[in-house]
Amino acid sequence: MPIVAQALIALVCLIHVYIFLLETVLYKSRGVKVFAIPPSEVESRKVAMSNQGCYNGFLAAALLLGLVYPDPAIAKAFALFGLACVAVAGVWGAVTVMVRILYIQTVPAVLGLAAIYWL
Repeated sequence: MPIVAQALIALVCLIHVYIFLLETVLYKSRGVKVFAIPPSEVESRKVAMSNQGCYNGFLAAALLLGLVYPDPAIAKAFALFGLACVAVAGVWGAVTVMVRILYIQTVPAVLGLAAIYWL
């Protein structure tokens, strides 16, 4: 896989590890600030955010496997799957939550997909 693709996969992976941490471990300390959750909703959203964080963790795991799996064909399959899932999730998040998600998640994932296919 081209080095540019690997760098973009690593970037998207790190973004999703960070989101995972914000939605689970750091939810009350940092997550509520980053996601601008009103104080009145912090407790009621805690379980849903933790669940959402698990999904972001799974996306990061797929991308990590795309970087380290010893068989290049399987590594590429994990990378493609992870990037495609992130791109779709980013579009859905932009439509349902905030447009900024499109730039944080979808754009890097699409760039990673393009780098795999065209470099």
